[in-house]
Amino acid sequence: MHCLNFAVLIYCRYLLVLDKTNWKTNMLTGLLVPYIFFTLPGVLFSLVRGEVGAWIAFVVVILRLFFPRHFPDWLELPGSLILLTVVAPSLFAEHFRNDLVGVFICLAIGCYLLQEHIRVSGGFREAFRKANGVSNTIGIVLLFVYPVWVLVLWLL
Repeated sequence: MHCLNFAVLIYCRYLLVLDKTNWKTNMLTGLLVPYIFFTLPGVLFSLVRGEVGAWIAFVVVILRLFFPRHFPDWLELPGSLILLTVVAPSLFAEHFRNDLVGVFICLAIGCYLLQEHIRVSGGFREAFRKANGVSNTIGIVLLFVYPVWVLVLWLL
C-alpha cells in the first residue's frame, strides 16, 4: 500500500510540473493539491506541517508578494500545497486525512480528472494514442485506482 501511495504522489508531482510546462489543458489540475494533501504520508505531512513547512510557506508568500515577476509559474501549485498543509485546521489535518472522508474526496477528484482527461482526449482509446498519452492516462487512472484500493482495504 505504501508503494502505491508513493507512486501516486510522484505522479501527482509529475502532473503538476507537466501542467505548467507543455501539457496545457482545461482540467482543474489545481485539484491535485487537495489530493496530495489527503494522500501525503504521515512523516512527510508532519514535516511540512511543522517548522520546516512554516519557513517554506513564509518564503513562498514573501516571493509571491514582493517579487511576483520572478516567482516561477511552476511553483504556484506546490507553494499552494505547502500553504494548505501549514494553515489547514486540525479537523482536516488530523481527522479527515486518516478517515473515509479524505478517501472519498480523493475518489471524487480522481473520477473527475479521469473523466475530463478521457473527454478531452476523445475517448479512452484516443487517450493512449496522443503524445504522452500512455503516461498521462496511466497516471490519471492511478489517481482513481488508489482511493478505490484504500476503500477495498478499509472494508476488508
